[in-house]
Amino acid sequence: MTVLYDYWRSSASYRLRIALGLAQMEWDTVVVDLLSAQHTEQSYLSRNPQGMVPTLEIDSEMLTQSLAIIEYLDETRTLGFLPKDPLSKARVRALSYAIAMDIHPICNLSVAKYAHQASDGAIPNPQWMGHFITKGLRAYEAMLAQGPYSYGAQITMADICLMPQIYNATRWEIDLIPMPKIRAIAERLQNIPAFAQAHPDNCPR
Repeated sequence: MTVLYDYWRSSASYRLRIALGLAQMEWDTVVVDLLSAQHTEQSYLSRNPQGMVPTLEIDSEMLTQSLAIIEYLDETRTLGFLPKDPLSKARVRALSYAIAMDIHPICNLSVAKYAHQASDGAIPNPQWMGHFITKGLRAYEAMLAQGPYSYGAQITMADICLMPQIYNATRWEIDLIPMPKIRAIAERLQNIPAFAQAHPDNCPR
């Protein structure tokens, strides 16, 4: 049995829901309520010492870190999330990391709240999110080549990372008009069942 320890609004969990859906896998969901700090309880820390989501119980193992899990799924289920040739694989990883490692960590709500508190309220959350998400997505737009998806004609790990960030951009009212390639990709992806079903609005809370 595959079990996903999930929080509906977590970008990292959202990525993994997309990946599992694209793999056409079945899984059970255990909600880890971040707002009530369930991720800090010892019962959860025993599964994920970082106290983060997602955690995936699969193949009699407990896996953490969304990109590491996505690559594991790709390698064990032959899903094509990463191209086979080294250069294309590096390009897809670069796009994925631009979101998952450069935008996501500094736009984590706990980071934004800390900046707000440390600045005595001078940096409100919308200002923080607007600055870093806009900067990051503009760079992503410039990194994109031609193709219906983030890298060519096949859905890759980069697309799996992109859609949760689009959700966050929409939530924080980021102007995506100057990013036509991103908007075109997002419009295609949102109509694919695995992406639509993974959307936070469709998840248990």
